Amino acid sequence: MRLRRASNWTILEYLSRDILSGRHLTWKKCVQVTETDIPDVKIIEPVRHGDHRGFFSEIYNRERFREAGITLDFVQENYSYSQAVNTLRGLHFQTGPFAQDKVVQVVSGAIMDFVVDLRSGSPWFGQYVKAEISASNWRQILVPKGFAHGLVTLEPDTAVMYRVTAHYSADHDTGIRWNDPDIGIDWPVSEADVVLSEKDQQLPFLSECATLFTYTA
Repeated sequence: MRLRRASNWTILEYLSRDILSGRHLTWKKCVQVTETDIPDVKIIEPVRHGDHRGFFSEIYNRERFREAGITLDFVQENYSYSQAVNTLRGLHFQTGPFAQDKVVQVVSGAIMDFVVDLRSGSPWFGQYVKAEISASNWRQILVPKGFAHGLVTLEPDTAVMYRVTAHYSADHDTGIRWNDPDIGIDWPVSEADVVLSEKDQQLPFLSECATLFTYTA
């Protein structure tokens, strides 16, 4: 994954209280938001306040996210657990009126995450962003509406949380085949070793789909 230069970073600072120890802190970075090669896809890095017991982290604060330009209203949180390495989930999205923005975070283990631009007319249509998201690096990734999302686990017992802006709708839940040759994702797993659901194996290719989303600059 390539990130844009530090000059494009949004760094928020505010006076916080150390929940771990009860001490008042001086000004601390709350969250760092970084654009990727597709600017609407962003990496979010909450700050961890640690001591000998562990750490505390504010993983979502509506006010701080809004100050960083992420003005989304989340309505549902989801949790997925994958037991085996090489478990692949994707490429998933929901169509309108239940299209979802989502923020993805790993709370245990690690994933390689992929976000594919499906917006007709976009300069990045059919291109993707790739990022490692793990409990160790404590990153989150913002997947906007108009993008498909997929992941593959890099460690056993990986748990992922998704914060989304629309409720689940079975009638609008769909996806694109994970190994679509027109997208050409460089998955870190072979077809022989991948662990897939039957549903994901039967998803259509992008070329078989009508226009799903439209790009607006």
